[in-house]
Amino acid sequence: MPTAFISGATRYLGCPLAKALITTGNDVCALTRPQSIKKLPTGCTPVPGNALDASTFTNSVPAGSTFIHLPGVSHPSPAKAAEFRTVD
Repeated sequence: MPTAFISGATRYLGCPLAKALITTGNDVCALTRPQSIKKLPTGCTPVPGNALDASTFTNSVPAGSTFIHLPGVSHPSPAKAAEFRTVD
């Protein structure tokens, strides 16, 4: 079964994408903050970590999976602008 690894699966774009992938028979691993695991769509395999720190999830990305990177907020704090640019 194809596998997708999504960061941002509890957010505006990631959540409907994860649901659609699961509906079409894909396995979905979802990077999420530990406190947001309950917000994941049913069927996602949670991967607790921090999207801004690759060392917290790199070893959990299944080999051969499609990596979909959708974290973020619509209006990030100016104080975090450099951090978001580094990740994106």
